[in-house]
Amino acid sequence: NTVFASQTGHTTGPSLNNDKLYKFAYSAEVYVDRVKASLQKSAGYRISSGVDVNLLWRNPDNDDDQLIKVTIKDVQVENVNERPAAKNIFKGRSTEKIIGKEYLEALQKPMVLELVRGKVKTFYSYQNEPGFTQNIKRGLASLFQLQLHSGSTREVDVSGKCNTTYHVRQDQVTKIKDLDSCETAKQGFTSHNPILDVGKKGTSATIYVLEDSFIKSIKAEENFVFLLNFRRKTGTKIVSKQILELKSVQAGPGLIAGKQVAGVIKTLDSSYVAMPLEAEPVKSECKKCPSLSQHWQSIREHMHPEKLSKAEAAQSFLSFIKSIRKATKEEILQVIRSENKELLPQVVDAVTSVQTPESLEAILEFLDFKDASTSILQERFLYACGFASHPSEMLLKSLTDKFKGDIANEEIRETLVIVMGALIRKLCDKGGCKLPFVVEAKRLILNRLEKAKKDDNVRMYLLALKNALLPEAIPLLLKYAESEEGPISSLAATALQRYDPSFLTKEVKETMNRIYHQNRKVHEKTLRTTAAAIILNSNPSYMEVKNILLSIGELPMEMNKYMLSMIQDILHFEMPSSKTIRKVLKDMRAHNYDRFSKMGSSSAYSGYITRGPDVSSTYSLDILYSGSGILRRSNMNIHIFDRNAELHASQVVIEAQGLESIIAATPDEGEENLDSFAGMSAILFDVQLRPVTFFQGYGDLMSKMLSATGDPMNVVKGLILLTDYSQEIQLQAGPTASAEFLGGLAIDISGGMEFSLWYRESKTNVKNRVAVFLSGNTEVDSYFVKTGMETTLEVETALDFISTVQFSQYPFLVCMQMDRIESPFRSHVTKYESLPSGRRYTARRGKAEMLAGNEYPLHQENSNMCRKVFGAKSDSAGSWF
Repeated sequence: NTVFASQTGHTTGPSLNNDKLYKFAYSAEVYVDRVKASLQKSAGYRISSGVDVNLLWRNPDNDDDQLIKVTIKDVQVENVNERPAAKNIFKGRSTEKIIGKEYLEALQKPMVLELVRGKVKTFYSYQNEPGFTQNIKRGLASLFQLQLHSGSTREVDVSGKCNTTYHVRQDQVTKIKDLDSCETAKQGFTSHNPILDVGKKGTSATIYVLEDSFIKSIKAEENFVFLLNFRRKTGTKIVSKQILELKSVQAGPGLIAGKQVAGVIKTLDSSYVAMPLEAEPVKSECKKCPSLSQHWQSIREHMHPEKLSKAEAAQSFLSFIKSIRKATKEEILQVIRSENKELLPQVVDAVTSVQTPESLEAILEFLDFKDASTSILQERFLYACGFASHPSEMLLKSLTDKFKGDIANEEIRETLVIVMGALIRKLCDKGGCKLPFVVEAKRLILNRLEKAKKDDNVRMYLLALKNALLPEAIPLLLKYAESEEGPISSLAATALQRYDPSFLTKEVKETMNRIYHQNRKVHEKTLRTTAAAIILNSNPSYMEVKNILLSIGELPMEMNKYMLSMIQDILHFEMPSSKTIRKVLKDMRAHNYDRFSKMGSSSAYSGYITRGPDVSSTYSLDILYSGSGILRRSNMNIHIFDRNAELHASQVVIEAQGLESIIAATPDEGEENLDSFAGMSAILFDVQLRPVTFFQGYGDLMSKMLSATGDPMNVVKGLILLTDYSQEIQLQAGPTASAEFLGGLAIDISGGMEFSLWYRESKTNVKNRVAVFLSGNTEVDSYFVKTGMETTLEVETALDFISTVQFSQYPFLVCMQMDRIESPFRSHVTKYESLPSGRRYTARRGKAEMLAGNEYPLHQENSNMCRKVFGAKSDSAGSWF
């Protein structure tokens, strides 16, 4: 005979005795803190009360169908941890003062539950009660839901519809709710790249102890943890606990007679209505929040262009985004229209990064693509679209519409289609490849490329494909790589290089082998080396590797040295193809020495910038010269990766061709007819930007050289929203919680190329100035009290890359320097509890440290050359007179 056998012997849920009043003590607590912290110092609060329960009616035809009345009384709100009087925000305040008279009355009005076999079939309450108090009642009502046999089921309670598992042992029942499975209408979004995103875990368990066929005690605990994927020691947790304990059983009111539930409810109180048990959405209004334009005025000074590599700029950018997300289109336009042209680009960065329908409408109404004078604002808008953390299909549609219309500035037209490519990729990554506007944008780019006649147009659509990475574009890219020349074929090949190797079919590898080995025609070195990199990076066969190794020794001078360096780098860095290369080298021992001892200055090298427990970052630097010592291509990459994902954080490529005439040298084979050109192309956070031209054609080159100030050209300047995470969570005790993490980057990248014919020296310089600010806020909101934790991280740093070439002799001297300056790093954590009246408790702690600067070693050969270059300079300087 089990404990659950009631008087009649066949109920399968808990059963109340007639004419009894069950008196319980109830408490609901929340805690917010750092993930590893003990709860003794957490921010939080406790709501405690008495709860009276009595049976109103039992179905005459089914003992398992009961109506019970549940009444909350004697409510108290207090600290969850002891606080000295001065720090206790509740001290000296009555419950009515804290909660508010209307809310307290609503909370203490009884609710009625219909329990059928232990499950809450219907929740009856009063219609016009505030959502906040209604949710606290739902949180208590959900505790009465249980089943008395082990097994899994899908059931609805305050958290929504969730998978729930019960384990029953004698008079104890454990209920485990799988929070990831809950279907609710909660709002939120996550960042596009997992490395920049936030991981969330939630658990929920409730233990019931039964006695005399009804509940003796209930203990429920729910935990949520949020961690930054790239720095898992930055994170927060929310713990919510509920305890209900039976204190006494007394004589109580009798049952109400009746056949049907509806009749009984009417007799009891005709204002009762059946309501969903799932929590309703609630939002507390901000009483003293500044308007959008007030907020902008308070942060404006940090947004001047010259301050864009400071942490304050990134911090102000994030706080501004939070304000704009609550603003109307009119409020946004008011700020945009009142700003001067120095600060407008930063406003455009922020408004575009917000990604609400209101902000998109405002910015599109403000920008006029037919007006060439505002092209800088149009460009900032477009790049912010490209970096969007969770772009919508509407954003892509808006850009497609603009592209079909009139655009005054040709560079903006190019940037627009390049950014459409980036949005197509982001939407496809999230499973949106078949959405009507995505299909339309894909078709537009592919069709226009097929029809394009002018090189400029071909280039712009190829750049769009380099962002979109559509599998169906591969045949087109192969055609352009193999049959075109100059920048067009190079671009098509570097687009193929960005695809995941799993997309690179047999046909791709055959084409790349033909290009590298020049089976059909002579190709430029830049294209051949890209083809080799694609082959070696996509699981090459033994024969493919062998043929590449055999070709070394027969190649033009600098290409020999470059290929050799690329192979050594793959071995040194243990890249996937290194095993095959080692195997081939072992079998080829006989004819190695001569082939692998070639002179030259080109090189390829990879190394770690950071290796951490969560993420690591690597740099790779390769540089290819023409036989006469003029730079053909320098390529600097930074990748960030963790166990599951990778992010191409940046790439800066400087390419030059046809510059031999400056130093009266002979061009390499196959490169005699190339037009003089130098330019720079960048990828930032997986988005290919519009390339910048330093000069095009011999005349342009000469005029720029004679007037060369050596001032670097700006490549990217602006504010980028990197981490953008916002989730609302329904706690099972009733309150709403939210977690919001925003990470902003203020960035300033410039690059330049200068020549000194006097010293027969050229210099390329890429400066990266960045500041990152991250803010996380996790909050529990019960309307009458809020508690939470804010966490911030900030770092400012600069990475400089300089390469100096002296071409007065052969092999010419090349010195590459990559330096990171000493960087301040600061982090803060603030825990708080606050009342609507403005009473607030905060505890703040922070730490600051300097991250040491670093001169990256690159490789030994480079270090030796730098000594020569800088040694040679100091000698020669003194010997002129």
